[in-house]
Amino acid sequence: MRHPQASLGVPVKATGFHGTLSALWREDTLRVGLPALALAAIFVIIFIVEPAVMSYFGFTILLNFAMPMILAAMAQMCIIAASDIDLGVGTYIALVSCIAATLLQSMPAVGALALCLCVLAYIGMGVLIHARRLPAIVITLGASFVWLGLALLLLPKPGGEAPAWLVSTLTWKPPWIPLPVLVTILAAWVGHILLMRSAAGVVLRGMGGNAAAIRRAGWSLLAARGGLYGLAGFFGVLAGLTLAGLNTSGDATIGGRYTLISIAAVIVGGGEFFGGIVSPVGTVVGALIMLLTGSLLSSFDVSSNWQLSVQGAILILVLATRALGRRRR
Repeated sequence: MRHPQASLGVPVKATGFHGTLSALWREDTLRVGLPALALAAIFVIIFIVEPAVMSYFGFTILLNFAMPMILAAMAQMCIIAASDIDLGVGTYIALVSCIAATLLQSMPAVGALALCLCVLAYIGMGVLIHARRLPAIVITLGASFVWLGLALLLLPKPGGEAPAWLVSTLTWKPPWIPLPVLVTILAAWVGHILLMRSAAGVVLRGMGGNAAAIRRAGWSLLAARGGLYGLAGFFGVLAGLTLAGLNTSGDATIGGRYTLISIAAVIVGGGEFFGGIVSPVGTVVGALIMLLTGSLLSSFDVSSNWQLSVQGAILILVLATRALGRRRR
């Protein structure tokens, strides 16, 4: 049935339900599309500056340390999906790397148990935050000191030895496609299926987007937050194991940079601090942007201090652009 104004020749705006869906689709497309275009531009510049990167070996070297960064960003994304922020994910990853280089090497069963306890500790942290209505930013900051203290107890100074099976896994050279590229694709795909395509993912994202609706539908908000924190702990364990395998050792102080860059990766990739708005694919793209920006600046002999400044400027620019866009809408 035609709109009554259409028969009079008056243009009809796309309002109501369909108009809202159209606007949301355009916004979601821009959230991931623009970072993807930026990443493509960075790759083009890198290929022009360093043509040798366009090879199997070149991609492996360029993206090797993108693997723990991407997994750290996925962990942070799960926390931001609950409208929280984790200030301890970096030290948590460092703790896992120390466990891998000590307990997992000398006593595999004890090391595996310790990694399971790490994930359970994250679930418990989420439950505590929800049950007592505590600010996540404070609790995760306090937890960061706990993770750091445990890591220093295990490994007071950098060292240890990662298990041989872990090192061999991360030095595996699959045919045709480099391992870092496979891990990147797999992380984006798994995150997308878990959070964006599954019924459980809708509930988990609803925890940060519309908690009242989730409660009215009969779902437990406590379980939802615990589930998100458990996923974050799991991705953090994967990030720590990957980092230990790449370095072949552990370091209690190596994870500091992962905290802030993981937050930036989620936001640059289309996430928001509130509302349960996240994008697993965008998070992976954002992590690559933050990592490759540093690599690109290094190729121009830019100091590490300026690299951090540029990465911070990128985050500020993204947030300011979105704020301006919301104001116009």
